[in-house]
Amino acid sequence: MRFFRLIALALACGATSACSGFWTRGAPPEPIHITLVGINDFHGQVEPHRTPLKDGQVVEEGGAATLAAYVARLRAANPGGVVLLDAGDMFQGTLPSNLTEGAVVIDVYNHLGVDAAAIGNHEFDYGPVGPGSMAQRPGDDSLGALKARIGQARFPMLSANLRDAATGARPAWTGNDGTSLMKVKGVKVGIIGLSTEDTPKVTNPANVSSLRFLPLAPAALEASRSLRARGAEVVVVVAHAGGKCADLSNPRDTSSCDEGDAEILSMLKRLPPGTVDAIVAGHTHQTMGHFFAQVPIIETTGLARSLGVVELFVDPDSRRILPERTRIQAAIPLCAKVDATQGTCDGRRLRNEPLVRLEPASFMAEPVVPDAQVAPLLAPALALAQEAQNRQLGLVAATLLARGYTEEGALGNLVADVLRALANADVGLMNPGGVRADLPAGPLTFGQVFEVLPFDNTVAVATLTGPELSRLLHLAYGNDMGSVFAVSGLEVTLERCPGPGRFSGVALTGGQPLVLDSRKMYRVALPDFLARGGDGLEPLLSTVPPERIEMTPVDGLDLREALVAYGKARGGTLEAPDLGRVRYTGVAECQQEAR
Repeated sequence: MRFFRLIALALACGATSACSGFWTRGAPPEPIHITLVGINDFHGQVEPHRTPLKDGQVVEEGGAATLAAYVARLRAANPGGVVLLDAGDMFQGTLPSNLTEGAVVIDVYNHLGVDAAAIGNHEFDYGPVGPGSMAQRPGDDSLGALKARIGQARFPMLSANLRDAATGARPAWTGNDGTSLMKVKGVKVGIIGLSTEDTPKVTNPANVSSLRFLPLAPAALEASRSLRARGAEVVVVVAHAGGKCADLSNPRDTSSCDEGDAEILSMLKRLPPGTVDAIVAGHTHQTMGHFFAQVPIIETTGLARSLGVVELFVDPDSRRILPERTRIQAAIPLCAKVDATQGTCDGRRLRNEPLVRLEPASFMAEPVVPDAQVAPLLAPALALAQEAQNRQLGLVAATLLARGYTEEGALGNLVADVLRALANADVGLMNPGGVRADLPAGPLTFGQVFEVLPFDNTVAVATLTGPELSRLLHLAYGNDMGSVFAVSGLEVTLERCPGPGRFSGVALTGGQPLVLDSRKMYRVALPDFLARGGDGLEPLLSTVPPERIEMTPVDGLDLREALVAYGKARGGTLEAPDLGRVRYTGVAECQQEAR
């Protein structure tokens, strides 16, 4: 019977080529190509970064319209195969975003077609809907602004390790269990969202007091098993937790990666092989584009300057990832125009070049054309921001006030002086991460001050004994990143090399020794973020009796208002404080730890 069927089929084919493959063995089907596109730590950066150049030009980097162009090109290259993920911290940090409590970012993400986003720590910053970053009136919901953005989004915001503190259940207001399941070219792709366990330390703890953030690894394992049981063939983690790799040239070489202080790698090490197939990371604002235990991980420096790509290939029969085919493109710069010589739009590299010739950028052999549909989405928020940006404060900076991060800066010292003066305190302490830009010389606008102090921190006071203050400074300066806190009223001595033992000594201004006696108390003025234990200060401040930590904002002012009031009380001029409050001892250069 089979012989007659074959003869019939042959006669039906006749002399045409319609059945040319009938007599030959067919080629094996091509693997299914899935493109994961990852962004992280957007921080409201809907507009491009603009840098004036020496020759009068302005170079632009990133922004929503250029990001949209790159995503569109990736989709054109793999129709129906792109998954766009955001690893959290979408909102906080720019006037357009903060004035709309993140609504403009959600408008952009809806337009981009984001498939899922992790809930980052700064997603909780806005507190209730409307003015005020904390619940202060009866009926205020400390999660109100975030809930409004979740309701606006056409994509899920995910956190599989988020729980209600009172019940232990997953919060119903997220609208999901921390996971999402979607089909991509017929492949069931499961997405797990995760939030850093440190969220209460790196947002306003009052806004998340009703929540708990569980350890990442057990939450990821439980979520992965749930997704696999529901048919997921590929499982991807999008996590507001990250790491750092200095060298992106070889994704198989992890020797430049800091594995000792990487939350995402600590999680991965605790998971059985095969739990997850890829990770889009965030939070640390550092680059990653490497394979760890065969799992590709990408992360960018954030702020809409770049995106990362992981290309996965799935066997159409076994429905398993083909690991040998996986490719990583880490931290692809987002440029509409680039310098013809250096091929970059990074203003930090081009600002001092004597001659820059800008030309249209290309991506995947096609010219980059920023998405014209983005501008109307931004217009209302930009109008609000422009009005605020240009509002004169009646305040002048006598000279450029530069921020510092890994070294002492005049602007950090000024903010520490503001804290100390406003609270009539013995000491002022300011974290370098809270100062986000330099303050230019000349008449100042609200927008310029906002760029310096974008977070709605207020002034708090902790009354500490001498030993407690010394311990606080040990914690502040003992971080592995080498960040240098600004101080007022103190002279601090540090070892040159970062690490837990960096803090070497302290005296009061003028050299008077700090009294290391539990009977001697010092009033320490600091941002409420630090007073709640942020930036690693919790081990000390959690032991201080609550009555010795005054969280009620001093004079009801936030840091921006405090800076303006300080300047006006001094005749309307902000002078640059002298440097030299932080001194160094020890070797001249730090030796990189052998790996």
